[in-house]
Amino acid sequence: MGRALNIEDIEFEIGFYENIVKNSPDFVEALTALGDLYTRKGLYLKGLRIDQKLASLRPEDPVILYNLACSYSLLKDLNKAFLVMKQAIALGYDDLDYLEQDRDLENLRQSEKFAKYILSLKNSIADKTKK
Repeated sequence: MGRALNIEDIEFEIGFYENIVKNSPDFVEALTALGDLYTRKGLYLKGLRIDQKLASLRPEDPVILYNLACSYSLLKDLNKAFLVMKQAIALGYDDLDYLEQDRDLENLRQSEKFAKYILSLKNSIADKTKK
């Protein structure tokens, strides 16, 4: 996450980035910033829409898919969150320590299926480092 912003700063920046995106709808950096701001403000559905747009623009980007999984988790769509997170990991997302602490994934981490998946990943990594 970036620097701490108060609500007035967040609202100002949302307006700023919404204006950029209105004029340049495929501007990935502006969309990324806007999605983050929506999430910070608790506008999870708007954040999801931005993350879906980003995933359509960059379907092979593991960080974008990670963020999309976070949006699904925040909205308690755990099946989609799990599927998208698996895609992110398959494409190279590998910061499992952050994944296990990210507040946006609290809902997903409560899923037994996801917990088993993460445990199997850790075991697989441990096996590779033993060799």
